[in-house]
Amino acid sequence: MVRLRGIGIFDVVNFLLLLLVAIACLFPFVHMASVALSSPQYVVRNEVSIWPKGLQWDAVNAVFSDKRLWTGYRNTIFYVVLGTCISMSITIMGAYSLSRPNLIFRTPFMLFIVFTIMFFGGLIPFYLVMKAYGILNTIWAIVLPNALNTYYLIIMRTFFQGLPKEVEESGRIDGLSDFRVLTSIVIPLSKPVLLTIGLFYVVDIWNNFSGALVLLRDESLFPLQLMLRNLVVVGQAGDVLEASGFGPKVMLESLKYAVILLGCLPVIIVYPFIQKHFEQGALIGSVKG
Repeated sequence: MVRLRGIGIFDVVNFLLLLLVAIACLFPFVHMASVALSSPQYVVRNEVSIWPKGLQWDAVNAVFSDKRLWTGYRNTIFYVVLGTCISMSITIMGAYSLSRPNLIFRTPFMLFIVFTIMFFGGLIPFYLVMKAYGILNTIWAIVLPNALNTYYLIIMRTFFQGLPKEVEESGRIDGLSDFRVLTSIVIPLSKPVLLTIGLFYVVDIWNNFSGALVLLRDESLFPLQLMLRNLVVVGQAGDVLEASGFGPKVMLESLKYAVILLGCLPVIIVYPFIQKHFEQGALIGSVKG
């Protein structure tokens, strides 16, 4: 292999391929931001690609002036915080129990869990079960049905199984119970996988659209994604322009792109701060799974 100062052909090809993938992923966001910040005359002539032309903030200001967006943000943040706390608590306790070799009926439990991965009852049975539990059109309709993801449970169980047994045994010699071993030894040593699974749950709940569409009817409970759907797909974006008074200054397409961009912006901002732990947790789970 030809190498130049420690860099081989494979490294160059790999870098170019990853660069193309990164450009393909980033271009839609850059294009949406450019259209949202461009003047209407350039948007109508389809002259906007990467850089905004005739920079203006009217589309963003029109979106911020709509109360439905803030209602969606408020509901989604509440669902994310509550749902992630519940999901992580259930996943940690379940994964720790399944990682113990002396757990009674451990293998049948795992078979039941794997069964739910391969088979799903369907949308109508799911709706009837939620109705029977009496959680339709409540906040629990968003939080409880997806409280446990079996894929994440298996990843976390695999991580717990890889922790040194000597550390846990030293805690038991000091008289720690199972709960104290979990909270004082296992959880502090599992920060990468906890942050990774936590981010997965946050993204899942943040992007939860189909569950809210089926189970919620009260608009005051709608999460952000359902609000965005009503604004972008159903055609309520025109109401935003009329109510905000930006109608003649903003193109409908610019307004839609601004709505979509503001909907996914919080997750994009949070991700770089936990990227290091995310990579470690994902690699550990994949190698040992």
